[in-house]
Amino acid sequence: MAVISETFRPATVSSLAPPSAAEHGLLVLWDVDHTLVDNGGVSKETYAAAFEELTGVEPRVAARTGGRTDRTIMRTMFADQGLQMPRWAVVAGALERAGAARYEAMRARGSVLPGVLAAVGHLGAVPGTIQSVLTGNVRPNAEMKLRAQGLVDGFDLDVGAYGADSEDRADLVTCAQRRASGRYGRRFDERNTVLIGDTPRDVDAGRRGGAYVLAVATGVHTVDQLTDAGATAVLPDLADVAALRRHLARLIDA
Repeated sequence: MAVISETFRPATVSSLAPPSAAEHGLLVLWDVDHTLVDNGGVSKETYAAAFEELTGVEPRVAARTGGRTDRTIMRTMFADQGLQMPRWAVVAGALERAGAARYEAMRARGSVLPGVLAAVGHLGAVPGTIQSVLTGNVRPNAEMKLRAQGLVDGFDLDVGAYGADSEDRADLVTCAQRRASGRYGRRFDERNTVLIGDTPRDVDAGRRGGAYVLAVATGVHTVDQLTDAGATAVLPDLADVAALRRHLARLIDA
């Protein structure tokens, strides 16, 4: 892949033009980190750099991520240092600058997780399917990670939900459903929304927000832990596209 620039600049146009509403009936929302990509440590470096920009000092305690939203991660970082977080708009700006500066690091050290390309391609070929993301990252940083690994095509990022939208990850489900409904002209709810993620917080968000939850044990949590968290279905990874299809068959064929 050719180098575009040393600093990532998010696109200012939609990644996909909206097809006719009649063609779409299933909304698939993907988590980003440890579900679609391994970020190679870029995420925690981004939080640390943003914190240092805002305070002038390095954080004494590393960011605690694990399915939290950027609002929560940064608020917790400041609290861990005994500091009050600035206004969110100021923090978000620092996060975006720190993320953009790490585009090349994400290209070099990040990776697409096994089976992701086939899974995204398979679902993208199913008539009536919209794919987007539901992530704790602010949108520019989510897009940076996907673009660095060549994963932007096939996702309508305009209907996704991001860490700037709410501290409560469950709110992101309804946020994405509302955006998709407005864009595609039909209602999305628990009957036609799938959330794919790798943490118990993803599972909790889908259950409370209103989505079929397919968990994948591609992060630090095991199949048993994700099952105990209440996922509708759990896979060890995304390598078996046939298994993915079997779990989603009821929704895909509805």
